[in-house]
Formats: sequence, structure tokens, C-alpha cells
Amino acid sequence: MVEFGVGILGTGKYLPERILTNEDLEKMVDTSDDWIVRRTGMKRRHLLDDNTPSYVMGAEAAKLAIEDAGLTPSDIDLIIVSTETPDYLSPSMACLIQKAINAENAAAFDVNAACTGFVYSLIIAQQFIQTGYYKNVLIVANEGLSRVVDWQNRNTCVLFGDAAGAVVLGRVDKKYGIQESYLASFGSLGHNLTIPCCYISEEDRQKRNEGKERVVWQDGSEVFTFAVRSMTDSIMKVVEKANKPMEDVDLIVPHQANLRIINGAAKRLDVDESKISVILHETGNISSASVPVALDMESKRGRLNNGDTVVLVAFGGGLTCGSVLLTWGK
Repeated sequence: MVEFGVGILGTGKYLPERILTNEDLEKMVDTSDDWIVRRTGMKRRHLLDDNTPSYVMGAEAAKLAIEDAGLTPSDIDLIIVSTETPDYLSPSMACLIQKAINAENAAAFDVNAACTGFVYSLIIAQQFIQTGYYKNVLIVANEGLSRVVDWQNRNTCVLFGDAAGAVVLGRVDKKYGIQESYLASFGSLGHNLTIPCCYISEEDRQKRNEGKERVVWQDGSEVFTFAVRSMTDSIMKVVEKANKPMEDVDLIVPHQANLRIINGAAKRLDVDESKISVILHETGNISSASVPVALDMESKRGRLNNGDTVVLVAFGGGLTCGSVLLTWGK
């Protein structure tokens, strides 16, 4: 019988200094601030400098999370990096970050579950800690989506930004930490959101502007429908698995893809919007980094108290979705 819980010991984030506002986008493509805010809720997003490798964001977020946990890089046993925008296929982003923070005792690997990657990584890390294989696991969600955006495509370029979020997962008192989780994948729907890498089909090529093959493309309507449904289902399932009423949930931290998706799920769940963390007006869609970045913001704001019931939920490419219910006890 496990005599301890697995919970978050520290959080950190990194947002690049460069800002791209809706007004800036008005000068680049046929769009407007009013249209972007009305359709997405987004006002600005952070962009990484073109000459800076993306893993630098993750390294900075990792350092802050380790410090917040009261640990040093040498205390980290494993590094898991969630990313769909790696600087290299090899070495992994996890190995690049390991070197950057001098975590010489850590094993390291990447996970790609698109925007759901942080939730997947949490559940993977939980297993390592519960079995006693590792003690302290660093999870970094590192996303440089501006590098896979077609800046002439007004349907997608207004959505995405760059950021990294990190947490250290470790042992906590058994009344705290992760209580339940849920994961799902729907590969039959994967064609609705794609970022080609070493191969691109003729069908995917025709969806993109000429010369812009390795960029993100999505069927907005299909992804929107999936997102509202999967966010709602993922929250309901993890709350039911934990045998809790929805009223007991103190805070929901969702993937920040679109304010209409978040509000649509809140309406379906009959949850007051004040119980949902929203940061997308500041960050745009930062893929798997959105949940840990929002979590760090809420922690630093003092919105999280020991004993609070928190649900983390995400959905994205693959298509994938997942959720974690935890008792906050940092």
C-alpha cells in the first residue's frame, strides 16, 4: 500500500519579452482586434526571438520550478518535456534542457501529445514516483508555435504564441496530490489538426499555401466541436472517478485554446466561470504549456490554497484529451 501521495512541489513559467498584439496583426493580415477578441478572447501573445532556440524557455521555467520546490537540479531524477515544436528531433528537448540546467543525475525524454502533452506527462511521472523508481520528476511543457505558423493565414496566425511552463512532481502527504486522472486519444480524427515534419501527404500539402508545408493547419469547426465535447467529458469523468460532486471543485485550469470553448464547456457543466482559470487574453494558444503556465500564475496570485480541489484539463492534436484531479498541497 502506497503511504504517500504524488503532487506538485514547485511551479515555474517563462514568457518571451516580445509581444504581438491584435493591432500588430491588423497590419499583417486581413483581420481586426474586434474580430479576434470576439472569436477567441485573445488580445496579445508572446513570441520568441527568431535567433533563440526554443529550449531556452523551458530551461528558464525549469530553474524557477526547481527553486520553488526547494530543490537543486542535481535532485531531479527524471526530466519529461512535452512539446510538439522541438528544436531538434535528436537530441530531445529534454536532453537539451538537462544540459542547460546541469541536471546531471536525471534521465530525460520527450512526450508529444500536442496540447494534452502536459497532462499525459503528469500521469507518466506519477507512475514513476508511485512505484518508487524515481523521487523527483521535472515536467516541462515547451512550445514555440510561432515557428510553425503561416503568418499569411489569418485563420491560424492570430491564435498561437510561445511559452514554457514547468512543475516538479514528487512525494507529498497522502491526503494531497493527484487523486484521479483520465486520458483518451482519437486517432481517427487526427487529420483535423496537423503539423507535418519528415513527411507530408498530398492532401495535407494542398491545404496549405505554396511554400508553407511545415506549418500548422486545422479544421476550425471540427476542432472546436471536439474541444468543447472533450473538455466537458474529461472534467466529468475525472470528477466522477474521484467520487466528488462538481460543486467541490475549487478551480479548473484548462488548455487555453479559445475563450468560446472554455465558456461553452462551463455552460455544459453548469460551472461558474469564476472557477475557471483564463489567461489566453495574455498568452494566446501556447499548446501544452498553457496548463502549467496558468497553474503557476494562479499559484503566484495566491488563488490556490492547501486542500483545494483542482482539475487540470486539456485537448488537442492527435486528437487527444485528458484530465487530472488533484488536491492542492504545495
